[in-house]
Amino acid sequence: MKIGNREFDVKNETYIMGILNVTPDSFSDGGKFNNLDAALHHAEEMIKGGTDIVDIGGESTRPGHIVISEEEEIARVVPIIEAVKARFDVPVSIDTYKGNVAEAALQAGADLVNDIWGFKFDKKTALMTAKYNAACCLMHNKDEAVYNDFLEDMVSEMAECVKIAREAGVADDKIMLDPGVGFGKTYEMNLAAINHVDVLHRLGFPILLGTSRKSVIGNTLNLPADQRVEGTLATTVIGVMKNCAFVRVHDIKENKRIIQMTKAILAH
Repeated sequence: MKIGNREFDVKNETYIMGILNVTPDSFSDGGKFNNLDAALHHAEEMIKGGTDIVDIGGESTRPGHIVISEEEEIARVVPIIEAVKARFDVPVSIDTYKGNVAEAALQAGADLVNDIWGFKFDKKTALMTAKYNAACCLMHNKDEAVYNDFLEDMVSEMAECVKIAREAGVADDKIMLDPGVGFGKTYEMNLAAINHVDVLHRLGFPILLGTSRKSVIGNTLNLPADQRVEGTLATTVIGVMKNCAFVRVHDIKENKRIIQMTKAILAH
């Protein structure tokens, strides 16, 4: 899979998408990196730690988050994308579900659109992804955690996202899928989505697992967001064992090491 100018061996490796939130209210690191210097410093630290993709988000999507205007979101992310692309040779992802934001980010140099609504919120997001020949990460999401058969429904609902992408002109080799841990799911469903993430392999696309510091970890361990590294690492091990091609995380160095260790064990 090619993202930006880099080829990713999605069949054999597990890569790191590092989270760079330029928001004042993100659940885990809100306000820490929402100015240019701080964001660039953090991007540099992440790249040194082993980040393969930098995922830049301008609107928090935590439960109860404040929806901001497209103009404000664009104003937050575009300067950061331009600066990261100018200074570092690393693929950049834009974390948005809005077509106009995706367009501005892609114009600024983003290589991947990471859409928490899997192109179901705004069809323009899919069209812009195709227009710029960008990659995309389509996440499973829904308004309510109502299912007939959770895992089967998750697969079929992800297939709908793929259909939207294809109809917009996005090539199959530009698509990855995310089970959407923490979105439209109960606590038990979130655990099942992690443990059975490999059901998404049926659709034939690389899988990204995004669990970093999320509430499913907090609820399991009864810990606040800044103390969920170990819980996140456990999910990353599961992701590697289930052949996920990407994990989206805050704590780069620790996750990089645990991926290497898990891979070494599985190779023997």
